[in-house]
Amino acid sequence: MEILGCIWLDQFVDKIIQKHNVYPEEVEGMLSQNPQIRMVERGDVKGEDLYMAFGRSYAGRYLSVLFIMKKGKQALVISARDMSKRERKSYGRRK
Repeated sequence: MEILGCIWLDQFVDKIIQKHNVYPEEVEGMLSQNPQIRMVERGDVKGEDLYMAFGRSYAGRYLSVLFIMKKGKQALVISARDMSKRERKSYGRRK
């Protein structure tokens, strides 16, 4: 799945920074490096499904990013955090 850019809403950016200490630059870097992506659930709007991406930031940080794929291959980022131990183990096996 190709992601051409990110859409950021202040409410989500503030939460991601304050709660998870993850910055938009880290997320954008991770999403630009061909992350592993899986669908979480179908969206209410056709073509706008919820996805989880797993990958590493440019600095090597393992991140999990929850997003809605919008038209124009833009990711509306809902949440981002460090991968759990279980996610990291699974990510290593699939890579």
